[in-house]
Amino acid sequence: MSEGIPNETVTERMMSNASGQPRPPRKDRRDQAREQSRLMRDDEHARAKRQRLLRRGGIGGIGGVLLAAATVAALVVANQNTPSYAGPLNMASDGILIGGDGTTVSAAMTPALAAGAKPVATDKSQLSDMVNIDIYVDYMCLLCGQFEATNAAQIASWVTAGNATVELHPLSILDTSSRGNNDSTRAANAAACVANFAPDSFLAVNTALFAKQLAEETGGLTDAQLQSLIEKAGATNPNIAACITKETFVPWVRAASDRALKGPLPNADITKVTGTPTVLVNGASYKGSLSDAKAFEAFVTAQTLATGTGGD
Repeated sequence: MSEGIPNETVTERMMSNASGQPRPPRKDRRDQAREQSRLMRDDEHARAKRQRLLRRGGIGGIGGVLLAAATVAALVVANQNTPSYAGPLNMASDGILIGGDGTTVSAAMTPALAAGAKPVATDKSQLSDMVNIDIYVDYMCLLCGQFEATNAAQIASWVTAGNATVELHPLSILDTSSRGNNDSTRAANAAACVANFAPDSFLAVNTALFAKQLAEETGGLTDAQLQSLIEKAGATNPNIAACITKETFVPWVRAASDRALKGPLPNADITKVTGTPTVLVNGASYKGSLSDAKAFEAFVTAQTLATGTGGD
């Protein structure tokens, strides 16, 4: 159903001068016709805008847009001087930004956060031609797995088509539920290794990690199992295995998680993460059902109309 004047209201107005009804003076009839035409144009404009998100074949030049956003981030990162932990490539914002060109997905490239650098929020003003989705997840979080199982396919289709970007932020908050194995942190570290060495495979790996979710109160996956899962998802860079076993980005994972839990969150209508998943669409936090794809689609559509994304 389109926003603005509903179809039935437009129809009622068009039929208000049906046979048997008093006809207004000619000037009034012209004014009424103009108003009816305007209402129909507005209605069609809203309908087209709503459908553009889901049906358009893709937005040209998204790769250039993502690169431009990454370049801005790189310039800002280079000028930060406060203490922190070294992070992976392509996660300068404490998340990895992924977009599509109509056929494939790719990640925005950013420099690694050096020790002494602060994370830099993605400049979403350069991505105003599409919907921007941010998701903060813990790979042991059952509700995160529920959201992923429900919405991963449609989010991937929007991103691939170029109608949306998704920025994924892996967190570590459920280590206490992994029998001392720190499975939450180890999974987030593995994801960071993928971002560093095979960023364009991150979306597929994210889905694979949830498909073989590290259940709470279990021993989770071994390093070898994590490596095998990630390789089967398409991230085949040989450096990933050593990155996982050496826990290269564990300090960064813990620091990034602490930042998300303390806030402030960038590009958000909430100050911090209070639980996972935390899902934002154009900065608005999603509070709806995690197991209803249509509810999330409706929320994305509403934010698209409210913020005017997707062009005119």
